[in-house]
Order: sequence, then structure tokens, then C-alpha cells
Amino acid sequence: MRIILEAVIAVLAITVLRAVIGMIMKGFSDLFGPSSSSSAGGASRPQRPAPGPEPLKKDPMCGTFIAASSSVQKTVDGETFYFCSAECRDKFRGPVRKAG
Repeated sequence: MRIILEAVIAVLAITVLRAVIGMIMKGFSDLFGPSSSSSAGGASRPQRPAPGPEPLKKDPMCGTFIAASSSVQKTVDGETFYFCSAECRDKFRGPVRKAG
């Protein structure tokens, strides 16, 4: 029973210690990191918004989602398809068309 109690106390102590260290590191990061306020005595410069995340494309063979910029592409009948690898691209036979 004593071993279990000591283990629980050790886990709690480690958890509290990690939280305290995390708060200290966050404080240092805020202190030394880039400031969002304008520099003293200077005019504030307009900031460009950061580009958003690139939309993901779905590989029609395996269903993996991949960024268009890092994908392997194949165009069939004017339609571009995006693949996670050359193997998936090579297996692809074209879009399935429903008879209508």
C-alpha cells in the first residue's frame, strides 16, 4: 500500500512541476518573443495577414488527403487529380462515369 501511495505522490509532484515549468517557459516566450505592439517612437507598419493553410486534396485511389503543392498530379479530360504517390497515380484509370 505504501508503494502505491508513494507512486501517486510522485506522479502528482511531477504533474505540478511540469505545470510550473510550463508557465515559466511561457513567460519567457512572451517576454523575449516578437512583440505585437508597435516600436517606441516609430510609426506602426501595416502587417500583412499570414497566409492560411493550403487546402487539402483527396487521393482518389487510397483516400489520403494531401496538399496540392506536394502531390503527384495527373490531368484526365481537363480535370486534375491529386495523388499521394506515383504508385497511386499509376493505378488510376480515370474517373468513374455513371451511365445516365
